Amino acid sequence: MSTRDNARQHVTHDKGHGRVEERRYIQLPAPRTLPGIDKWQKLLTIGVVILTAIRNGKETTELRFFISSLGLGVKQFAKAVRNHWGIENTCHWSLDVTYREDDSRIRDAHARENFAWLNRFTLSLLKQHRGKGSLAMKRRSCGWNPQFLLEVLTGQTS
Repeated sequence: MSTRDNARQHVTHDKGHGRVEERRYIQLPAPRTLPGIDKWQKLLTIGVVILTAIRNGKETTELRFFISSLGLGVKQFAKAVRNHWGIENTCHWSLDVTYREDDSRIRDAHARENFAWLNRFTLSLLKQHRGKGSLAMKRRSCGWNPQFLLEVLTGQTS
């Protein structure tokens, strides 16, 4: 039996935010003959998601490829992919609210990458701080209060 015979597929349809979407999830066992497979000790499956969206009468298609330690189970794979993008979207929203990334005027590609990394790193530190304030307020407080900045950086409260 070939790997192709073991491929599984799951299709979902969503409507909202002014668009209609079809997601086609395809998952198959990672071929043991895959070059470099020995470098991925827990690699069990390979997946692809084909997203077809129609917005304002225009159709777009995106392909996303995944390697996974999940066993063969295309619905579980689909859920994991959706959860991953939910986390990515939440992170993007947090970065925009906390650092106003969408309003950034940084045009140099290297500077933009460096600031994006720095923002993600510091956002992680702010989220780990046990204080009650919003992330944006914690960020501002770091600039106003050196003791609070130290708490955020070290993870220790006084």
